[in-house]
Amino acid sequence: MGFDDWKIMTLRRKQQLWYILADLLSAEVVWLLFLGFRWLVYEGKVLSMETVVVPAFNFYTPLVVYPLVCLIVYYLSGYYLRPLQKPILRELWRTLASAVVISVVFFFGIVIDDQVDNYHRYFVSLAVLFALQFTVSYIPRLLITLLSRKRGKKRVQTVHSIEEARKLDAGKVDEVIIDMPDGAGEDEIYNYINILYPLSVEISVRPRLYDILTGAAQINEVGEPPLVRITEHKMSDSGLCIKRATDICVSLLVITLFSPLYALIALLVACSSKGPVLYRQERIGQHGLPFRILKFRTMYDHAEQETPQLSADHDPRITPVGRWLRKYRLDELPQMWNILIGEMSLVGPRPERAYFIRQIEERAPYYCILYKVRPGLTSWGPVRVGYTDTIEKMVERLNCDIAYIENMSLTLDIKILFFTIGVLLRGKGQ
Repeated sequence: MGFDDWKIMTLRRKQQLWYILADLLSAEVVWLLFLGFRWLVYEGKVLSMETVVVPAFNFYTPLVVYPLVCLIVYYLSGYYLRPLQKPILRELWRTLASAVVISVVFFFGIVIDDQVDNYHRYFVSLAVLFALQFTVSYIPRLLITLLSRKRGKKRVQTVHSIEEARKLDAGKVDEVIIDMPDGAGEDEIYNYINILYPLSVEISVRPRLYDILTGAAQINEVGEPPLVRITEHKMSDSGLCIKRATDICVSLLVITLFSPLYALIALLVACSSKGPVLYRQERIGQHGLPFRILKFRTMYDHAEQETPQLSADHDPRITPVGRWLRKYRLDELPQMWNILIGEMSLVGPRPERAYFIRQIEERAPYYCILYKVRPGLTSWGPVRVGYTDTIEKMVERLNCDIAYIENMSLTLDIKILFFTIGVLLRGKGQ
């Protein structure tokens, strides 16, 4: 990571921190104002010593729980995902929707335990809680957003050639618009994308007539020209955050509950042949950046020292224990750690080595589309195609994975996970 990339990441983290601190503080203020309203309107003893020493209802616990509930709802809404250059209208609606969820969930979880003779008070209290939550949280958010916009507008640069794309200074650009010359082939767009993806910038393309007619061109802001947004996810921000939260919870659960199985497999691998228990291999992940994938070792040590090779049936490099692990895909259990730290996801395109990616790109130059999302433990490609021992099967798997990316949803992820479980139970991992 270069200095400019680190600078951008620091700026994003700083902006996220400002939003989180503002939300925590506003949540505390909302709860105290709400208690003040109830004590003043329904009990009339805000300033009494009795109220200070023994609060009327559920006072201390919600002071801690309420802000945490707010942060969880805000995170799952996707509010913190893109901290820079937030559209004002989208921020308004997202804050409004979050206020509805927070007030309803927390009201019926905490406040409704209070003994009230007149149920009309419940509805009034709920309305007041919602109004406070929306107003008190939205004002500081709006101020932070406006101040960040005042410090600097979105930096956009248009490139008209591959040479211009190669000269880009990532630290000085937020979005790159590709404006290809007339007569350029469709495949040329992938050359641009391969160059720009590792820079971690938004990538858009000037639409042609076909893009406009098929609805690929989008208008995100009034006054902006329509663009085909390459790096924009099909899944909503809230969907992406729920997906990431699920990855964290499931990977932690698997690592914890299946720790005896991890230990047993490690013992079997260690006894099967000489060499390390875990095998680390460089793969290419999101944004085209490399990472080290973890597996239980299934081959004899130093089985692949020079040119990378694809594994096949009856591969002599695979140990007997390794063959059994591959059959049920148990060799991939250590990748739960890759998922936990954010290098992978439960569902996403399988990451590949750079050596084979170059061969795939000779036949399918659009491989770079996979860089849009985190690679996964399983996806539609492995489920449909199975184990890939040829470049042709890799291309077929690629096409399935692109279909997944274009139709990403939480429901589809659940379906793929169930299909994968079926494959594992039938022992068809390889």
